[in-house]
Amino acid sequence: MVYLDYAAGEKIDDYVLNLYTKYLKECYPNPNSNHTLGKKMNEMIEDASKKYLTYLNLGDSYEIVYTSGATESNNLALKGTAHRYRNFGKKIIISSMEHTSITASAEYLSREGYEILVCPVKDNGRLDLDALKSMMNYDVILVSVTSLDSELSIKQDLKEVLNITKNYKNAHVHTDASSIVGKTDFDFNGIDLITIAPHKFGGVGDLGLLVKKKDVYLDPEISGGRSTTIYRAGSPNTPSILANVEALKKALEDRKENYKYVESLYNTIIDNLKKYDKVHINNTYDSTPYIINFSVDSVSSNDLVKYLDDNKIYVSSKTSCCPINAPSKLVYALTKNKKLSSESIRISLSKNVSREDIEIFLNVLDNYLEKEI
Repeated sequence: MVYLDYAAGEKIDDYVLNLYTKYLKECYPNPNSNHTLGKKMNEMIEDASKKYLTYLNLGDSYEIVYTSGATESNNLALKGTAHRYRNFGKKIIISSMEHTSITASAEYLSREGYEILVCPVKDNGRLDLDALKSMMNYDVILVSVTSLDSELSIKQDLKEVLNITKNYKNAHVHTDASSIVGKTDFDFNGIDLITIAPHKFGGVGDLGLLVKKKDVYLDPEISGGRSTTIYRAGSPNTPSILANVEALKKALEDRKENYKYVESLYNTIIDNLKKYDKVHINNTYDSTPYIINFSVDSVSSNDLVKYLDDNKIYVSSKTSCCPINAPSKLVYALTKNKKLSSESIRISLSKNVSREDIEIFLNVLDNYLEKEI
């Protein structure tokens, strides 16, 4: 088996899994309980929260809302902000490179009467900052721009986004940082709301983080009893909170070494793909090596994915949250080419991919391409 779909989910590190199992056995008291054991669990969560912020290089002006995953965090960021600040304006801007949980939340809000604008990207996949400037006015209450998208792995310049929005006092800035943590460098300082997904960097997959400035307020999307904050009800997921802070620490410590290794795998695959005139590489120079996105002229992405699957090689045609037969919205946003976006293949790499895996994959891919094109 060769697994090359790590953008959809990273393998949990053994070290983290062992910790998680330990915490599952030991940390069963409810942190909301008003007894000694409950208070102890709550203190452990508070300590973990401080570590998360330290590792993310954020100060005590931030706090963490623990959720069930990135999708819930993104929903809370968009809907919670929109509903809380609706008296200040009803205009929301998202980039054209956003995950389905962002676009679907925006569509939901549009049905409630909010004005949704989609900011395009330039030929290199970076946000069109001039277009963003032209969209801004004092009715804008939220701008959501991904840190690193999940199909082309293009890093966006959040500092420039902040420079544009800083003159509009009601405009909050959110970033879906699910795909960047543990992959390449980042600086979230100044961002109002940050979505973090531990399952993307070797953590446990039943936890999400919405890191927010303390002076940014949200309307909760889930109602119920009190929790670690007023913004999300429900008993805190203590084992995952404690285990995933260690996953974050390890991912950041190993980032440069992992990046260098993955880059070598990326170069091997790219060099092989360049042999074929009918293969179009959709990545840009601003893409990280963690994802290779390519299209093959006149070859259905679903057919190629199935062929590889039949040979026990697992890739995807787009993000796993998109409909199977739909073109890649992100590839289309970049290329403006429906054919390329309908034929796109996403290979996503990890420290867990071996050189032997790449050799097997390329041999099978060559057999297919030499017959089909």
